[in-house]
Amino acid sequence: MIRKHIIAHGRVQGVGLRFTVTGFAKKYNVTGWVRNLYDGTVEMEVQGLEHRVDLFLQELSSDRPGGNGFIRIDRLDISDIPSVNAAKETRFRARY
Repeated sequence: MIRKHIIAHGRVQGVGLRFTVTGFAKKYNVTGWVRNLYDGTVEMEVQGLEHRVDLFLQELSSDRPGGNGFIRIDRLDISDIPSVNAAKETRFRARY
């Protein structure tokens, strides 16, 4: 089990990125959360089996994440962080 902290830079707010990554999380069966930050970036944490998190990140890094042409990710800052207890986090959710 691995966990990643991710900051997405670019045109990432008001374009459906939180909805899109929530769909990726369901598709790849990973847990965590996503939220908008005041500086215009989007922050997320993703946890799951390594190959599933890798697939999540590959799709997030694509030219048109989820087929959404409005999202433009210029840069992803990705770091490894400690996993949380899987019993305490059972799904992926958008934070507001």
